[in-house]
Amino acid sequence: MPADVPPNLPPDQSMTCHEFTDFIMAWLDGELPPAQKAVFDEHMDICGDCVRYLENYRKTVALGQAAYAPVTEKALREEVPEELVQAVLAARRLGRD
Repeated sequence: MPADVPPNLPPDQSMTCHEFTDFIMAWLDGELPPAQKAVFDEHMDICGDCVRYLENYRKTVALGQAAYAPVTEKALREEVPEELVQAVLAARRLGRD
């Protein structure tokens, strides 16, 4: 088991919302042992707040990863309006004259 997985919870113990946050990364990475996963999943079945927290956590992780994703020249061309590209090129030509 990876070192960052929180300690075992007995299968018959319920999980608090605070404990839920301790287990999120291990759950997302598929590293929770079956008994811990069952307790985590049970908590999600009864706690809408933690389900929303998990959804926002996933979105935050995805946004963070996207912020550091390499941007290709093609992607830049698709995102930048052609009018802006032409205006910048025209301004450069004027600056050289």
